[in-house]
Amino acid sequence: MRWIYKILIFLSIILGILIFSKQMMITIYSGEGGVLFKRWGGTVINRVYKEGIHFIFPWNIMTIYNLRVQDKRHNFTILSKQGLTIKIKISIRFKPEKKRLAILHQNLGPKYLDSVVIPEVESVIRRYFGQFNDEEIYTSKRAILEKIVNHSRKHLEDKFIILDDLIIREISFPKLVENAIEEKIVEYHRYKKYEYTIEKERLEAKRKIIEAHAISQYKNIISENITPNYLSWEGIQATVELSKSTNSKVIIIGSGKNGLPIILNTENNNEK
Repeated sequence: MRWIYKILIFLSIILGILIFSKQMMITIYSGEGGVLFKRWGGTVINRVYKEGIHFIFPWNIMTIYNLRVQDKRHNFTILSKQGLTIKIKISIRFKPEKKRLAILHQNLGPKYLDSVVIPEVESVIRRYFGQFNDEEIYTSKRAILEKIVNHSRKHLEDKFIILDDLIIREISFPKLVENAIEEKIVEYHRYKKYEYTIEKERLEAKRKIIEAHAISQYKNIISENITPNYLSWEGIQATVELSKSTNSKVIIIGSGKNGLPIILNTENNNEK
């Protein structure tokens, strides 16, 4: 009878293991981390369970968190400084801070995305967009976004969450307002173009005045320095150079105006 009793105990143990195997043998996969809650003792704060298989008592609970960067898309509406309703579509990239995962679990729990991340980011966006008018939001989205990201990152870090990035996918204004803003922007750039053209023409006129003054000064200098004697000397020098040419010619010295030589091209005369 004793051996039957022992067999029953052994089978009971095996059956218990099979029944509670899911609660006792925990698998933590790649990119995950576990936090253990003990029925007697509470949350294990000083340890984050790494990837692999872990055996725990069936009355304890292992909560597994995704430690990879996650992306959450969220759509909502806000009011601008002028009371205009604006539709915003954002993408939040986040992950829990691994070293303080147990504290996050104890204070926020697995649903921290809905309870903290989205409300916090949305609150910061509402606060910042409420400071700007419609045109400033439309034209300065990047600068405003940088402030929102920095502010949101700081707030989430205090709650053991890392904000990897925040992307504003779309900002939708009422069509009438959007058209009015775009028209104003077009008019502004058109004005800047006219302003640039006027400035360009002004500089060109200034350049022409400077050029005219330079030409006038050049002519004055030339007229002051060119004398009849200088011209005669240059004429003689040119005659000497021409006399060295192989072309047929006749040079009559002293017969031209002011005593300059006369050059006759005999070759051309013969052809005539």
